[in-house]
Amino acid sequence: MNKLLLFIVPATLCVSGIFAQSAKRDKAQQIILTNISTIDLTDKGISIKRSSLNIPKGTVYPLLLSSPQDTIPAQLDDLDGDDNWDELFFVVNIPANGKKACTLHWVDKQPVFVRQTSVRFGKRSSATDPVQPATSETLYKNELPKSLGYQRYQTDGPSWENDKVGFRHYLDGRNAKDVFGKRAAYMSPENVGINAAGAVEDNYHVMADWGRDILAVGNSVGIGGIALFKGDSVLRLGVTVNDSVNNVEKTTFKIVSEGTVRSIMNIKYYDWKPADRSYNAEETISIWPGMYAYHNSVNITGVNGDENLAIGMVNLNSDKQPVEIRTGSKWVALVSHDKHTYNKEWWLGLALILPADAYLGYTEAPKKGKLTDSFLARVKLTGRPVEYYAVAGWELSDPGFKDAGYFQRYVENLVKQLSAAVKVSIR
Repeated sequence: MNKLLLFIVPATLCVSGIFAQSAKRDKAQQIILTNISTIDLTDKGISIKRSSLNIPKGTVYPLLLSSPQDTIPAQLDDLDGDDNWDELFFVVNIPANGKKACTLHWVDKQPVFVRQTSVRFGKRSSATDPVQPATSETLYKNELPKSLGYQRYQTDGPSWENDKVGFRHYLDGRNAKDVFGKRAAYMSPENVGINAAGAVEDNYHVMADWGRDILAVGNSVGIGGIALFKGDSVLRLGVTVNDSVNNVEKTTFKIVSEGTVRSIMNIKYYDWKPADRSYNAEETISIWPGMYAYHNSVNITGVNGDENLAIGMVNLNSDKQPVEIRTGSKWVALVSHDKHTYNKEWWLGLALILPADAYLGYTEAPKKGKLTDSFLARVKLTGRPVEYYAVAGWELSDPGFKDAGYFQRYVENLVKQLSAAVKVSIR
């Protein structure tokens, strides 16, 4: 993705000179954030609806200041695609039982902060055309690599990351979710998965300064990929690398937002026919700084009542059962710690953080078939989107992740962070 830099503002820069570059509009508002939990909150994501804010006329951008007059990176996200932003989003630290006061100003030029999230997607029109960056895609069932004779997509599909970890989605019909382990907080290069001639190339399984692809996926759906249970049968969303025709008639992909502190993607699957039924499915994937995880919201339509959502966690390189952890009433975590990486070279902790009120336990995928090598969490479909988090902690990102107890404690703390409520007052 091409980035337009207007002026770069570090997250802790005093703003005395900013107004000289970007005229301040009136209608500033005070935002008071109250942490009503007993734990310190770090990189807590805050969303404020547009309807709650006083916005001047014309094109304006948010400039959010903390009480010492330091900037807080913030962005405006258009979530419904109508070309009007819907939410103000930012992340903050708030002490236990404490408050954080912020002032929201509107300015004429968009501040550009050091980027802490990113989405990368590229595609080519033929085997001889160079890869070009793109923000959307439509894939039909007969356009798989096996039938085309070449891989169309950079890194097999979109990749997304924050300052801690990266992931990629196999948009080429497999719909598994892989892990990019990161050794640095900066965003990985835009040309990962492309060679000097602009062709698709698997160059990301070699260690680079920023990191590399690390997860052994096999015939699983990776970490956080989805499928369906129909009774005791497992129905794969999509097909395997050896198939030339998809079981999804049409798949669409769109980058909803690629922002300083949040990136969002949307993937829709139309007329998915895994057996004798037809479904539509939708994933909305998002990531923000500070966590070794991404968030997913999944909606399935066309269900008859005997289906449950299956959410996968690869066990290709592990014969140990995952651990179920219940921390509070909102979430249940399914945690696996092993050498899940290629050739079992490094320790990699994996976890799914699932809605406790819909979680129905887990099972292993069949040993043979279209979807194998996985633990599959069974989650009840209620007609509302299912929201969950997928976690990956690599020992080269944090040496503590070598230890199973350390990774488990990280997941437990993340669950507490996600569960903690923040009261937002605006005046």
